[in-house]
Amino acid sequence: MQREVAKAEADVQLVRDRAARDQARLDSGTGTAKDLQALQHELTSLARRQAELEDIELEVMERAETLESDVRRLDGERATLAASIAELEATRDAGLARIDGEHGTVEGERSGVAPRIDAPLLALYDKIRGGGGVGAAELKQRRCGGCRLELNQVDLSRIKAAAEDEVLRCEECRCILVRTPESGI
Repeated sequence: MQREVAKAEADVQLVRDRAARDQARLDSGTGTAKDLQALQHELTSLARRQAELEDIELEVMERAETLESDVRRLDGERATLAASIAELEATRDAGLARIDGEHGTVEGERSGVAPRIDAPLLALYDKIRGGGGVGAAELKQRRCGGCRLELNQVDLSRIKAAAEDEVLRCEECRCILVRTPESGI
């Protein structure tokens, strides 16, 4: 845009310079009457051309000012967004640090409990959990805590009839069901 402004200014200046040279020749009075009349006609044409070029120059300058204003506004918005991104990244990093801390705590608790669990049951739990699902979930109010689906009456009857130490699994998500007094059976 600045190049357009500079070009418009240069065009106007060329016409001004030409008009000044022609005016100087006309004022000196050298030349034939026909030449002097042609210079007057050319000065009139140059004045019209200069007015047109100055209008174009003003339009270009107005567009340049508008664009400069837009650039300043967008720079301000970019700075605001950069600050917002930095704030969100800091929040994310703090959340990840908190999750890492909780993970470490849970892993520590697991390492204390895991030796007390039968090896085949622990292997089954790890296999289910390793598949991307929930390893074990509470059966609460006739709902599996893993898939959140309510078990049908046939499954509930099977669970109710099972021995207390029998390992039961949800038919939908295949996680190990942990029975509690709140299971609803």
